Amino acid sequence: MTAFFLPRAEDADQAERLYEALAEFAGCEPAPPGARVQSVVFTVDGARWVAAVGEELAGRHTTSRLRRGELIELTRELTTSTRVLAVYPGAPFTVVTDAAPITGATSEWANPFTVTPEEVVLFTG
Repeated sequence: MTAFFLPRAEDADQAERLYEALAEFAGCEPAPPGARVQSVVFTVDGARWVAAVGEELAGRHTTSRLRRGELIELTRELTTSTRVLAVYPGAPFTVVTDAAPITGATSEWANPFTVTPEEVVLFTG
């Protein structure tokens, strides 16, 4: 389990201010301590993605084929340079990244974007 942090925050006070500012940017409510999200797993277009605070979005797409009477699974790793800054709980959850308009970085993901998580990991505090 991981203690609450945000990338680019130098200390706990700055992390709190940044968490609130990113929530305002995303148009959602910041979660109270104890309910803050460290990571979510979600599916988009058949690919299973992980959005973990401080890490790049990463995914896997697995397909199955019948080959000579045998079922073969092919898994393709999906990568992106988009880094997760914060995840906010809700219906749906909101993921904020380091992509535009926060920075000049381009991304195939909108910023922020929403997901319905299949798995949720909370920060410890």
